[in-house]
Amino acid sequence: MAEEKTNVMRLLDQKKVPYIPHYYACPDGAVDGVSVAARIGKDAGAVFKTLVTQGATGKYYVFVVPVLSELDRKAAARAVREKSIEMIRQAQLLPLTGYVHGGCSPLGMKKQFTTVLDESARGRESMTVSAGRIGAQVELAPGDLCRLSRGSFAPVGK
Repeated sequence: MAEEKTNVMRLLDQKKVPYIPHYYACPDGAVDGVSVAARIGKDAGAVFKTLVTQGATGKYYVFVVPVLSELDRKAAARAVREKSIEMIRQAQLLPLTGYVHGGCSPLGMKKQFTTVLDESARGRESMTVSAGRIGAQVELAPGDLCRLSRGSFAPVGK
């Protein structure tokens, strides 16, 4: 498999943010986060998934939670001051973000959405998120991801 840089990696290079690229084979397409963690040799607690949601007001939000967790929609709604939060339909993901399901990164989306990282990431030395395509991940400091995504931390995983 070609290990070319993704747009996320180029963005990190441009902003001079240190990261470690991880590549994995996925002949069957998208794989779940626990499988991705195993394929890149990382503890599943250090690998995070990017979830795109829509609030009751119609605004879109991005939540980054551990692959072992689910999004706590009530906590997520509180974190962004919405009455409720729903996951977007899979068919909306590519036109909205520029990313496919299984390759969605909190960085480099077509548009900057309000981004919330689960509180559990804050104390970590590093966290791993999608590099913007299936088969590639980037490991970086949670503070760097929060700063670059103009995000915040809140307890949104359960």
